[in-house]
Amino acid sequence: YVRFHLISPLIQQSAENIVLFDTFVNILSHNLGEPAYEADVAQLEYKLVAGEYGLIIRVKGFNHKLPLLFQLIIDYLSDFSFTPAVFEMITEQLKKTYYNILIKPETLAKDVRLLILEHGRWSMIDKYQTLMKGLSIEALSAFVTAFKSQLFVEGLVQGNFNS
Repeated sequence: YVRFHLISPLIQQSAENIVLFDTFVNILSHNLGEPAYEADVAQLEYKLVAGEYGLIIRVKGFNHKLPLLFQLIIDYLSDFSFTPAVFEMITEQLKKTYYNILIKPETLAKDVRLLILEHGRWSMIDKYQTLMKGLSIEALSAFVTAFKSQLFVEGLVQGNFNS
């Protein structure tokens, strides 16, 4: 079991940054779909989560091939690229996801409660409005470059691993 949390102060600076971060993580997951398929067949699991303060990478499975899967994820992260078609598809999916959160009273109430309790939190309405105004490919590229340059890493490795 390997879990790394890539923390960046950049994410919570604005609603636009949060939306760009969600877009980045979704595109990264999309890009990994085909190359990581063989790992899935070999009973290795991975998950990328857009956490509140950074990217959470979770990998678990048999230890002899786990570092290869983790290295694949890190390689795709470091050499991040995307096509305009993928960008358009992911932003459309995010619009639907944000909208579905907004139309459910219980999730909207949770969001409002957290907005009241947490200092510096951006509401789902802010994120949805930012996304509806439109994002540019250049803004995403600039965000990803800035994100990768301002990272703090926390990690946990459990199992049959040597140092």
